[in-house]
Amino acid sequence: MKLNLRIWRQASKESEGRFETYEADGLTPNMSFLEMLDVVNDRLTKEGQEPIAFEHDCREGICGSCAMAINGEPHGPNQGATTCQVYLRSFQDGETLTVEPWRARAFPVIKDLVTDRSAFDSIIQAGGFVTVNTGQAPDANAIPIGKEVAEQAFDAAHCIGCGACVAACRNGSAMLFVAAKVSHLGLLPQGQPERAERVRKMVAAMDAAGFGNCSNQYACEAVCPKEISADWIGRMNRDYAASAAKKL
Repeated sequence: MKLNLRIWRQASKESEGRFETYEADGLTPNMSFLEMLDVVNDRLTKEGQEPIAFEHDCREGICGSCAMAINGEPHGPNQGATTCQVYLRSFQDGETLTVEPWRARAFPVIKDLVTDRSAFDSIIQAGGFVTVNTGQAPDANAIPIGKEVAEQAFDAAHCIGCGACVAACRNGSAMLFVAAKVSHLGLLPQGQPERAERVRKMVAAMDAAGFGNCSNQYACEAVCPKEISADWIGRMNRDYAASAAKKL
């Protein structure tokens, strides 16, 4: 199997980027997309050329670090999957693929396909936590949580912070990410004391980081590898409005 690749190359944040063309051959349909990039990099290294920089960690669809767009689609053509879960059987032999980093003002390119997503960290640091006194761990059933509430919290907590929602949004909005993080803590009893303060601080941090506004296009929901529902944005907006009213 052979693929023609148009890959974004950029030496640093300050450098101008460009697309460069590579031919990847000797592939098999059961290779993952990242394994294909490994093959290309192995050849480039042997030829004395600079390998393509791309981020990865678990390669199991857990960490979300394999953040790149394939033919304009964040994480590629497969629904509910990260880039590392995309296999070459999803493409035609001889197909030309365009591979580029996330395109968002808040995610500047560090090198090639690697972007700086530390803006997400600043949002979590602003309020994505529960403040508790540490000590002996309580019994598991000390704080009863209803099954429905627990399932909703888990649904929101599935967000892995990959940034695909931002890359897909025409405004570069991080609303889906923030809504998921706000909601999963706000649903649980442990998160109630800081619920109002949390949503205010995280939304303020999102705005300060340079993310755009939500215009309800739902592209974020369509590309999310964990299929986080855009309904969480509505819940966060209600929490924010209630918090603002209380502050007044």
